[in-house]
Order: sequence, then C-alpha cells, then structure tokens
Amino acid sequence: MHALSALLLTKLVLWHAYAGGEEKALTQVVRSFHEAHPQGPQIEAISVPYGSFADKLQAAIPRGHGPDLFIQAHDIVGQWSRLGLIEPLDAHLPLPEVLPMLWPETIAPLRDGQTLLGLPLSWKSLALFYRKDLVPQPPQTTDEIAAIGERLRLSSAGAARRYGLVYEAGNFFKHAALLHGFGGSIIPSGSPVPTLDTPEQLRALTFVSQLVKQGSLPDEMSAVLVTQFFNEGRAAMTINGPWFIAEIAPDVPYGVAPMPIVSATGKVAAPLTSIEAGFVSARSLHKQEAADFLRHLAGPASARVRALVGRQSVTEKSTWELPEVQRDPVLSAFFAQRAHLVPSPTHPAMRAFWEPGEQALRQVLRGAEPQTALHGAQRLLDQYLQPAPKTVKETPYLIALSIAVLALVGWQFVRLRKRDVFAEAWRERSAYGYVVPALLAMTLLTLVPFLVGAAMSLFHRDLDGSWRFIGGQNFRDILLCVDGGCFEPMSFYFTLVVTMLWTAVNVVLHLAIGGGLALILRSPWLKLRGVYRMLLIVPWAVPNYITGLIWKGMFNRQFGAINGLLSLVGIPPVSWFSHFTTALAANIATNVWLGFPFMMVVALGHLAQIPSELEEAAMLDGASRWQRLRHVVLPLLLPAMLPSVILGAVWTFNMFNVVFLVSGGEPDGATDILVSQAYRWAFTRGHRYGFAAAYAVLIFLILILQSALTRRLTDRR
Repeated sequence: MHALSALLLTKLVLWHAYAGGEEKALTQVVRSFHEAHPQGPQIEAISVPYGSFADKLQAAIPRGHGPDLFIQAHDIVGQWSRLGLIEPLDAHLPLPEVLPMLWPETIAPLRDGQTLLGLPLSWKSLALFYRKDLVPQPPQTTDEIAAIGERLRLSSAGAARRYGLVYEAGNFFKHAALLHGFGGSIIPSGSPVPTLDTPEQLRALTFVSQLVKQGSLPDEMSAVLVTQFFNEGRAAMTINGPWFIAEIAPDVPYGVAPMPIVSATGKVAAPLTSIEAGFVSARSLHKQEAADFLRHLAGPASARVRALVGRQSVTEKSTWELPEVQRDPVLSAFFAQRAHLVPSPTHPAMRAFWEPGEQALRQVLRGAEPQTALHGAQRLLDQYLQPAPKTVKETPYLIALSIAVLALVGWQFVRLRKRDVFAEAWRERSAYGYVVPALLAMTLLTLVPFLVGAAMSLFHRDLDGSWRFIGGQNFRDILLCVDGGCFEPMSFYFTLVVTMLWTAVNVVLHLAIGGGLALILRSPWLKLRGVYRMLLIVPWAVPNYITGLIWKGMFNRQFGAINGLLSLVGIPPVSWFSHFTTALAANIATNVWLGFPFMMVVALGHLAQIPSELEEAAMLDGASRWQRLRHVVLPLLLPAMLPSVILGAVWTFNMFNVVFLVSGGEPDGATDILVSQAYRWAFTRGHRYGFAAAYAVLIFLILILQSALTRRLTDRR
C-alpha cells in the first residue's frame, strides 16, 4: 500500500536557473518540504540555463509540457502576463495572511493592476564591492571614489596601472545606477515608453565621458576582466551583484557597501533591481498545489535557509531579525541597499530598449560626444518602437499563391511528360521504396520548417503573442529601407554589401592559404608531413564558438595577444572593435583560421589524384617548378576545387558564430552580416519574428541566385 500511495503522489516540476549555494539552498528547502508533507506533492527541481530560460519557457508552457511552477526575475512579467503564461495567485493563496510577512516594495512590481502574478522570494541588486587592503573604509560619494582612483594611479607609477573603480561600463543595467543618481529614469514621468534622449541621460553619459577622458575607466571591460582586476588588486572597487561573491578569490579581503551618492546631485546611485519570484504556470494541472509550495518557499523557515546557505536577500521580513543574518556583512550591505530599490521596468517595450541604450554607452566609451550618441540611440529606439503594421486581407495572397503553385505544377508536369519521366519512374518503382524514408526525413526536417518560416514572414506578432496577417509589408520595409537610410549600418543593403565582402575575402583567403599549404605538404622533401597535417587540421576540429571566444580575447585592446605582438615592434595598441575596418579584419582573421584546414584537406585529396607522369613529362620538356605549377597542377586542381569553394561560400555567408562572438556587430552593427541581423530582429529588437523571417527568406533567395550563377559557370567550364 505504501508503494502504491507513493505512485499516486502528485508530481510538481519546478524550473529554476540557480547554481552553487542558491541551488543547494533550494535542494534543502525541497527536502524539508517533503519531510513535512510526506503525503503531499513531490517537487522535481530542474535547473535550466539562465540564457535560454525565457525562450524555453515561452515555447514549453503554451504546448502543455512546461513546468508547474518556476522561479524567475520579474522583468518579463508584463510580457508573460499578456502571453497568458502566468496563473494569477489571488484565487490560490490567502493573500491577507501571506503578503504582510513580505517587504511591500518587492510585491508591487509583481502586480498587473490589482492582480498578483507571482510571490516575491528575493531581490538582486548591485552594490559596491571593495578590497579592504586598498580601501579600509568604503567611500560614500563619487568624489571620494575619484580621489581613491587618483591615489592608486600615482602609487602605481612605473608598474601595472591600478584603478579606483572598474565595472562593465558598456552594460546599461549597471549604468542605470548613474542615471538614477542624476535624477533620471528609463521611463521618464509622463512618457508611455522607455526614452533615451533626456537631460538626465545626457548628464549621466557626460559623467561617463569625463571618466573616459581622465583615464579613470579601463578600456573594453568585460565581466571576466572585472573579476581579474579585482582579484589581482588592480582595482580597488567594482559595481556588481551577489553573484560576484563566487568569483572572488579566497585570499582577497573584501567588503560590500551600499551604492555611493553622486556628488553632483546629492542623490544615491540607485541600481536597477530584479525581484526574483515564484510563478505558477497557467497550463499546470496542479495550480493549487504549486501555489501552496510557493507559500512554503517564501515562508520564514525556507527564507532562513535561502539567506544563510544561498546568500539571498530574501523578501521575508522576520529573517532579517535573526542574529546570524544580521552578523553577515554581505547580507547587511544588500539589506541596506533595499532603501533605494528601483525595480527593473516590466514594460513590454523594454525588450527593444537595451540595444540602443548600450550602443550610446559604447559610442561614448569610444570617445563620441554624449549628445550625438543619445540622438542616434533615440532615433534607433524610435525605429524599434514604431507602430505595428496594419492587418490586411489574406484572400488576394491566397489566390496569387494558388495560381503560382498551379502554374509551377503544370509547367513541371508538361516538362516531365515530354521527357517520358513518368513511364520510367513506374518501371523503376521498386527503387523508390529505398528513397521514401530519406524523402520523408528531408520533408519533416527541412521542407516543413522552411515553409513555416516563409509563411511567418507574412505575419506580425503582437505583444500578447497573437499573430496578424500583414502580407508583404515586412519585405517592403526591408527593401525600401523604411527603418532608415539604405546605406546606413543595420540597413539591408549595407549589410548585404558587408556580407558579400565578408564572403569573398574569406573564400579567397581560405582557398589561397589552404591550397598553398596543400602544395607544400605534398612536397616529397618535407619531413614529418603527417605531423604537420594533423596540427593544421586542429583549428577545424575545435568548435567554432570556442575559437571565436579565444580570438575575441586575443583582440582585446589592453590584454590581447595581438596588441602584445604589435607593442613589441613599437605599434601602439589598436582598439579593434571601435572601427569598421579593424573589426571586420578581426572577424576575417578568426574565420580564416577556422576555414583554411577544410580547403587544405580537400586540395590534398585532389592533388593526390593528379598523375605524377604529367609533371614528370613537363619536367623532361624543361619546364621549371613554377611553370609546372602554373600550367599543369593549377589547371587540374582549381576546377576540381569549385564544389568546395561553393560550399565554403555558403558556409561563410551564414557564419553567425564568428560575427556574433568576435565583433558582436561592432561598431554599432556595422560588421553584422545578414544572418546576424535576422537574429537581432528576432531576439533583441522587440522580438519582430515576422521581420526576421522575411530576412531569412531574402537570404535564401540570395543563396539560390548565387548557386544558379555558380552552376552556370560550372556548366560553361
């Protein structure tokens, strides 16, 4: 009976993105829940990578196979509420009993009107981390931070430069603290949408510009470099969140303090804050049981475990009265930050805000005037937030499509009938039994997704998740440059030219380097040829995303190996991603490293098939080595390489990983290629999936045209 009752217990699936101490704390809470409710639901906690959490959730819940409940930051609540992914908690929890035990400022961001969508569990805010060996007492103002930086600069003369404060200055989430310190906000009072071009934004950006001109900010700081600077003592302070604790080296004496006051305004540099909450899926079959577990998770006993083991700033009030929590200096600092919480906006337009905002930041960090950077970013944001296209009738398009399909089928029928293909196919009908499985697989894996994507290009997805038919308006907007100038970065035609240049240069270098190495490796006088072949294939064997990240680090302005080599010959460091030519060169260098082994292997195979008698005859006739190469080897090699060149061109045309990981489209999207532009329209510019699908269709048509031209060239040869 006990085994039978265990089988009948309700199972609740919980998704989270925790790791380390937070995951350990959640495991303890789940275990204690099972012990306290042996006949209650069984919780299965599943860790989902943070980067893909939102996409997986949006794909799984509408289809009924997502989690029963999940833990996520509140930022995307507005969108998920409109998509119908979240179950309101009002009917499932006794809110008059539950809410008073939580901090009220963490509850408001989780409401949609008067409806409570989630139960707040903790908040994650930025704070000021400082090294106690360099800064005995944390500074209270930005002027004090500047004084510490100047002191460290003078004391590090003749050695590695030390800084007062380092942080990811190009990250708008972290820059928002300065914006609030200068009296601004992402959604200004009276504005219905996020806005960039405001006086407060200008003052905050001007402050960053002054730090750049003074040399107070290191160039091209990433999260990895921030950690390295702090651990090595090259930075006395950094702005970071609680996740940074796990990255601090064990021997570093550090402290955490609330964010400082901006000296120019007297206001606290209040950072954006994420309220981490538990949500119940709208498609769960056990909504009440899921809500009951959320209540347990937010309760005092669980909050104590999450605070002490997971080091979370929990929303449960009484936990902060515990002596062991009050003695924790890190938790105390984040608790002091609670007085200046600025919850991240949940407006659906925020999904289009971050890219223009960070573009303005990067331009200022490269030395641009703040006013100019803000104007350009605001224009870009306005393009992303332009009104949705109007709905049109499907009937004319269906009629046109039907006529086109009938005409194509009729033309093919007549063409095949003239060639007597049907009779031949009937005679060989038994052979088709072997082809049908592969044909079905290709149809399901290739043709159906292509047709779905092509159809998507005729639709627009609204904020509530519904789709509207808009006909060819996406194609019109792309081809007529409705979003801006036709030859500005991020326009279709500019990106097409960059993509063609990118493809041509890469293929030529792949062929030249790969073919040249193949000619050297076939030389009989070269010893250890097998070893060299194996070593030269390694770049092709390593996954390209790993190679991309390695090369991006090598092109870093301060610590990259490329600039290190340039400094040896007296050339000053190059900011590779600040200019179009150098950023494109960095992308090309990375992709050439990835691509030449393929051409080398193919060329070696074709060279092995060239009869040695031909070269011997030419040598007997008095031909030099260069003449034999030019008149015998290359004429036989190059035509055989043509299919590989075509394949390499298609691969390079769509080489998303290198562009995305190395230059990231910098500067200002100028080095993006068509496929990376399509990705950005789908996922970082307001989730315009139909617009991105139209890009994909145009890419397909361009590749079809390229293949047709290449086939004609091949036929002529």
